[in-house]
Amino acid sequence: MKRPGDASSAGGGEGAYSWDRSFRLWDTYFALIWLATLVFVLGTGHPGWPVRLTAAALLVPQVPLFVRVGRPLLRQDPPDAREALTYLGAMVALFLPSAILVGETRLMTFALVPQCFMTLRMRWALGAVAVINLAPVLGWALLWWPSDQDVFFNGLFAVVTLVFSVAVGSYVIRIIEQSQERAALIAELDTSRHEVSRLSAAHGALAERERMAREIHDTLAQGFTSLLMLVQAVEAELDHDLVRARRHLALMDETARLNLAEARALVADGTPADLDGSSLPDALGRLAARHAAELDVTGPVRPLPAGPEVVALRACQEALTNCRKHAGSSAAVAIGLDYAEDELTLSVRDDGHGFDPGAAHDGYGLAGLRARATEVGGTVRVHSAPGGGTTVTVLLPVPPPRSCS
Repeated sequence: MKRPGDASSAGGGEGAYSWDRSFRLWDTYFALIWLATLVFVLGTGHPGWPVRLTAAALLVPQVPLFVRVGRPLLRQDPPDAREALTYLGAMVALFLPSAILVGETRLMTFALVPQCFMTLRMRWALGAVAVINLAPVLGWALLWWPSDQDVFFNGLFAVVTLVFSVAVGSYVIRIIEQSQERAALIAELDTSRHEVSRLSAAHGALAERERMAREIHDTLAQGFTSLLMLVQAVEAELDHDLVRARRHLALMDETARLNLAEARALVADGTPADLDGSSLPDALGRLAARHAAELDVTGPVRPLPAGPEVVALRACQEALTNCRKHAGSSAAVAIGLDYAEDELTLSVRDDGHGFDPGAAHDGYGLAGLRARATEVGGTVRVHSAPGGGTTVTVLLPVPPPRSCS
């Protein structure tokens, strides 16, 4: 029988300590019952001293038998059935003659009955409990031939004790079984908690990888793309337009420095370089200048939480990069930024080649843009058609402006 708090159960060392403490209470209980029985046997007025001393002498071996065999047996999980039968057989063999000789020995029933339920299967335990409760009264009546009234009251007391023992023993067994089930459920919940913790950690790592992928795509990858395109432009201009080539070289220098700042901010998990120490319209203005785009800001400009501003900046970077790649070099690009009461709207429009939004497209750009906007509760809309240009609109919820009191 698996006991709650046993060393082999889920409780470990702490559970074992709890079981040791409860077992010391059981040792105390057994000792008190045994001493009380011995006092009752020696203190009764009938039968004479020789019989009482004999009955008491039969009780003495129960102590070392319990200490050497009973205690280790009760601590087993589960107790060995054959060893339990042998031990209880020896205890009952010492108990019955003493209980037949002196009726007061039957007080020892309260120490023996619990051991039956703790070590034997239910069927064997019920049989042993019946013998312990009924056999002493029957033997006592046959040996001493007491009055009918004494036989009746002692027999009635034995039956009541038997019923009480069976009821309490069965109840205790059910409590122990329920405790075992609860212990199993707790162990299962503990295992599930560890699994949930592991999955949460794995999910967190995956989310962090996705975040890093978006950050690298929206910053470093776009910066390197800009550098490659500027290098191509400079190579085409070196022979016939040195002024424009120098202007592009200066732009390359600015882009490389900005990329380095973005890399440092990414490592430090800080504010994007364009937003560091400046407002969102200023950052978008510099971005528009680098891409020869027009910026139109409407609504009352106000400081916003970092989340929406970072998403707006990254969305603009992504949309401008896509314009440079797909709209055509001659396409005109316009950036719109609108501050509403509870919403920030960013739009990037070009009059380039356009595309079919319903067709499958490779790449991470739009998917990453939608994922980034979703994280702050926003949405992304893409309107385009072959030959009709493209408009990317990002709608981001923002806190309303504080009213002046």
